[in-house]
Amino acid sequence: MTAVLAGVMSVLLLALACVHLLWAIGFWWPIRDERALVAAEVGVKTATRMPGPIPCALVAVALLFAAVWPWIMGGPVRHVGMVAVATVFLIRGILPWRAGWRRVYVQEPFATYDRRYYGPLCLALSCGFVVLFLEGV
Repeated sequence: MTAVLAGVMSVLLLALACVHLLWAIGFWWPIRDERALVAAEVGVKTATRMPGPIPCALVAVALLFAAVWPWIMGGPVRHVGMVAVATVFLIRGILPWRAGWRRVYVQEPFATYDRRYYGPLCLALSCGFVVLFLEGV
């Protein structure tokens, strides 16, 4: 059963990495208008353009590592990596409900999406990595 969890998480993380790679090459998806995409995906009131190719590509690479990590063979490196990935997703998952974060990321619809989708997704991924860590998959 944990192999199914690892598979679902990997597919999801690969899809997210692909979206970030699209943004890195300047392909605006799922919203074609850059300003509307910024409002939905960046959330900073003063932002009018998507982040550049390097930040988007770095996030894509991080997501690719997270997608592959459950499939790395056991050992201390795998265990440390699982804890690190779970911690990063936990922190990102908690942020939408922190006052400081909410003061910076106020632009709609990002602020709503962050609390409704992005934060809970990150919390779910964190829990998934904890389960995989505990089960040793």
